[in-house]
Amino acid sequence: MFQERESRNKEQLEYIRKESLDIYNRLHSINEDVIFVNRVYEEYAPHNLPLLPNLRCGAWYTNPSIATDVPAYFKSTDGHFNNWSFNLRRANLHLLTLIVERKGLILVDSTRSGKRIPDALSKTIPIWCAVVNRAIRLRYPETPSSWDSSLYTPPQSVSVQEHHLIEQRLDGWAKELMNSTFSLPQLAYPLRPFWITPSTSVLPSLRIFEDMSHSPVICVSASKQIDEAFERRSSGFSYVQGSGDDHELWGLGLTPDAFWRNRGRLLAATRTELPDLIASVLVSSTEGGGARCQPTPVAKVDGQILICASDDIMKQNDLDTSSDSLAVANLAYVIITTGDDSGEQATPPSNPSSKTLRFKIPEGKKGQARFLRKVLPESLPFIAAHLRKGNRVCISCPSGKDTSVGLALVGLQLFFDGDGQFVSQGRPSSIATKQSIRQRLEWIISSRPEANPSRSTLQRVNEFILSGSPSTEAITRD
Repeated sequence: MFQERESRNKEQLEYIRKESLDIYNRLHSINEDVIFVNRVYEEYAPHNLPLLPNLRCGAWYTNPSIATDVPAYFKSTDGHFNNWSFNLRRANLHLLTLIVERKGLILVDSTRSGKRIPDALSKTIPIWCAVVNRAIRLRYPETPSSWDSSLYTPPQSVSVQEHHLIEQRLDGWAKELMNSTFSLPQLAYPLRPFWITPSTSVLPSLRIFEDMSHSPVICVSASKQIDEAFERRSSGFSYVQGSGDDHELWGLGLTPDAFWRNRGRLLAATRTELPDLIASVLVSSTEGGGARCQPTPVAKVDGQILICASDDIMKQNDLDTSSDSLAVANLAYVIITTGDDSGEQATPPSNPSSKTLRFKIPEGKKGQARFLRKVLPESLPFIAAHLRKGNRVCISCPSGKDTSVGLALVGLQLFFDGDGQFVSQGRPSSIATKQSIRQRLEWIISSRPEANPSRSTLQRVNEFILSGSPSTEAITRD
């Protein structure tokens, strides 16, 4: 009897798992949530508020044709219980300029079964609003005494105790922000979050916030909260809450960008047709995506260092050929891709006419070791040589957010002083501190908000710079 019951339970769990991972269910669940998000956007359209997805999940629910092309990345883990943080690596301060211009914004995210609002919206955003409001008050002494820097959280998601514990940390985070190199624009009104979910019966009027003299940050939780793993729909699919989350597990390679470019075809396909259609969509996306290069210049150093994703510039085989459409005067490239590099060597930097240096590194711990022992010591002399010639250097990695940021960070520390001025002979590593490295990371994030180096990458950066290794000293002397 017990074995039969256990067998039935396993079968039920397996059925639930298949239903929740089924891509047909996922895409149609996302589409149901998109309809809700569009309704919210249309309600506030007369106010001209920008619509932004909270990356990564929110990108599934926001139509690129109406969304503002500005990255926003508020991480749920920064709002997890006892892990609350205002993370300067994800400061999102570029959004303040947008809020000043448009008098608020709409931010979209979602969460999986069991919650009504994701932690990113219920806690990370409220922390951000309160810390920014307090830092503004510190930065600008003329700020009126009525300036509201209170912490606002949704009571249905955040207990009174947790709210109080977060509140105790706000002043410390505000001081850290105040003491950073980030610029803080003077806001007309303090930020104030509020929340909308599919269970919201009446959408709040923005006139309320105008009367209270606040800039609204509208947090939209796109997915309907359900008690079970999924809900049956009469249209033939099972609704899965927070379907856009962790798309690597169910998406067959599909991305939000590919979904929105082919949304009609994908939703019209049957469950059996979808896998082949997605494979076709992905092939056509690859073939039709021609070469493009959109590097981000680091403004603090007048664009002498730039960062981008490798895919943006790897459509061409050889950037050194005269016919290469990406060849730009006074611009050199360091291109980092992932993969097995057995038997491969980096393009030798000893050739003085070479303007391209390529590395291929594996993923995971082996890749981190290769970054430290090969990419950094071999690429930095190349970067230094081109900077001394007056060339700019574009550094890329697959995402344009991690390894390339780490390499750029080392270059900024070794070859630029605290004012962003190029130091032709380099700076000895003995001058570097964790604070100076953090400062240069702030330079990068200010220009490229999507930059998000992993903890491992930052550890390798600190290890390379602060260890005073012979290779570091040799680079600064050359």
